[in-house]
Amino acid sequence: MTPSAAALDAEEPLAALLDREFEQRTLARLGSGAAARVPWHQWSKALYEPLRDFLSRPGKAMRSELVLLTYRVAGGKGTPPAELPLFVEALHAGSLVIDDVEDDSEERRGLPALHRIHGVPAALNGGGWLYFWAFELLERVPMPEHARASANRMVTRALRECHYGQALDLSTRLRELEQHEVLGTVQAISELKTGGLVALATGLGALLGGADAELVDEATRFGREVGVGLQMLDDLSSVTNDRRKQKGHEDLSQEKPTWPWAWLSVELDARSFESLSAQLRELPRGAALEQLLGRLRAQLGPLGRERVREHLDRAVLRLGQSLPAGASHAPLRHQLERLERSYGPIS
Repeated sequence: MTPSAAALDAEEPLAALLDREFEQRTLARLGSGAAARVPWHQWSKALYEPLRDFLSRPGKAMRSELVLLTYRVAGGKGTPPAELPLFVEALHAGSLVIDDVEDDSEERRGLPALHRIHGVPAALNGGGWLYFWAFELLERVPMPEHARASANRMVTRALRECHYGQALDLSTRLRELEQHEVLGTVQAISELKTGGLVALATGLGALLGGADAELVDEATRFGREVGVGLQMLDDLSSVTNDRRKQKGHEDLSQEKPTWPWAWLSVELDARSFESLSAQLRELPRGAALEQLLGRLRAQLGPLGRERVREHLDRAVLRLGQSLPAGASHAPLRHQLERLERSYGPIS
């Protein structure tokens, strides 16, 4: 049997909640109730063990923090139901599991990607289960019917846009783009894929905090910009932070258009950019990956960090101008600074 919920208070909240989903009484509600008679070791192997493995890994919990912060700056009183931020984290977890399968990634959150341990079929099924579990968590959040209708529309839009972004991310290779096309493509991928889910987090926080439609729209826009900034940090740190260079190698080997390439497509003249791109196209593996990573780092210098900071500052400033009188955006700025630090030293 799973550990008791009382014993799990100090663990990751989603992992603790997962245990309750696999208690005998919960399983008995599935179908006609026969699920409760399946031997526990079968449920564990089929679904519970892969999911708990992943959900127990500590993450940044940035999206759930943004839900809480936007709820408060929008005027929400007290603390929203725990299922609201956990809904966003469950969606995010499912997207990571499936994204790792699609990218054939080696690692996630400091450990082998889920499909590397439990196999692709189990990872895909588990990632899909997390999506649908998230919807059930949202159903448990008490809210007026008009707010629920708005929340459901926001979720549908976010998931649809995330799949547009993921489709581009999976299929687009840098060699297929002209220099002037790189920035717009990278921005679209970031806005739709990473930005979509963060926009959902901030939009829902504002909606449940009682914001009017205009402020909900601004909070959603803010989240999208934060998501783009998050992708900038992820792409940049994989080039400049030695602890994340495996991700940099992965991006280069797959010729992914990332933010370092987008920034350099604007900063470099055609000849210099072509020289850099040619090295990518002719890239073997091993030491050559490290050599190109070093060249990208040298070309960027402090540019990447400056671009990230400018982008996030603009996002916070715009939202601050939309907040009700007396509301402070300082907690949001502090959260973004914490997020930047979490990526370690970045040139």
